[in-house]
Amino acid sequence: MKTLFATDDGWAGLILRLTLGIVMFPHGAQKLLGWYGGFGFTGTLGFFTGTMHLPWLIAFLVIIGEFFGSLGLLVGFLTRFSAASMGVIMLGAISLVHWPHGFFMNWGGKQGGEGYEYHLLVLGISLALVMIGAGRWSADGLIAKQLKN
Repeated sequence: MKTLFATDDGWAGLILRLTLGIVMFPHGAQKLLGWYGGFGFTGTLGFFTGTMHLPWLIAFLVIIGEFFGSLGLLVGFLTRFSAASMGVIMLGAISLVHWPHGFFMNWGGKQGGEGYEYHLLVLGISLALVMIGAGRWSADGLIAKQLKN
């Protein structure tokens, strides 16, 4: 338990987790709540299971992981777990969807889909958070202090 919550009081963890939480929250809110033009839980689950042929449990975990994982990152709660989950989700997205479209995002509209550069950034930030923890002003830091006592 101590390892899961352990962190220093550094700025790097704070900056990385807030960045990742802010970037991933709209994606999770699209999938779970239908915000920002998303399809909501039912629509996203149907797309993942029907069109992409993912098992329902994997689809469910992606939706829940992106939404609640991003909230966890914003407050610094279960940072290592949330970041690892985001990393796994991004590996899945790269391998199942984005790899054939190459590295670059589809800024010019000339590709058949989006490349994986965004997903690689999320993966890198996630890996760093797994390694260093939540950093300054985090629930993990408060919990770690309590576990020391």
